[in-house]
Amino acid sequence: MRGRFITLEGIDGAGKSTHMRWISRFLQRRGVRIKMTREPGGTAVGEKLRRMVLGKGQRLHPETETLLMFAARREHLDKLILPALERGTWVLCDRFTDATFAYQSGGSGVPWDKVGMLEEWVHQGLQPDLTILFDLSPELGRQRAGRKRRPDRFERERETYYRRVHEAYRRRAQAGAPRVQVLDAAGSRIEVRKELEDILTRFCK
Repeated sequence: MRGRFITLEGIDGAGKSTHMRWISRFLQRRGVRIKMTREPGGTAVGEKLRRMVLGKGQRLHPETETLLMFAARREHLDKLILPALERGTWVLCDRFTDATFAYQSGGSGVPWDKVGMLEEWVHQGLQPDLTILFDLSPELGRQRAGRKRRPDRFERERETYYRRVHEAYRRRAQAGAPRVQVLDAAGSRIEVRKELEDILTRFCK
């Protein structure tokens, strides 16, 4: 039986990475085999791209960045995600293509339809079975992300950038319904995990 593909999305500071291991343990207790991964990353190519895109070096043109994201995503799908799903393993991924629509299109202005064409080409019909969008205001997200000692390149962007990213995530959630489950990430850790438990319990039925 094919595995299921779950992605976690949200602006920086929304808490998705914090809750990722909890989600993995929740599913494992239900007898599910889990492979955790992330984007950019997941493969040797993806991790090199992560250092390039998130580092403090020379900024790339937004379209160059978008093309590199999808090149790395093709490798990620080929080398890790699709083989795991075919083995019956569930894949839990910290960010996927919804993030490209949010950051490169919403934040940096790459036309939405260009990202859509790349999505169609690279995905070849695949979409996550479930996407959990950790929804948080840009103001609170920047406050939480600012607690990090070494913020990455995206976390140093202006507040107006994050408003555009947040709006793009909302737009993507509306277009991707019902696979996208929007979670209120402004609550306490206990409140967020209760909402996560409800979402995952419904999904696993």
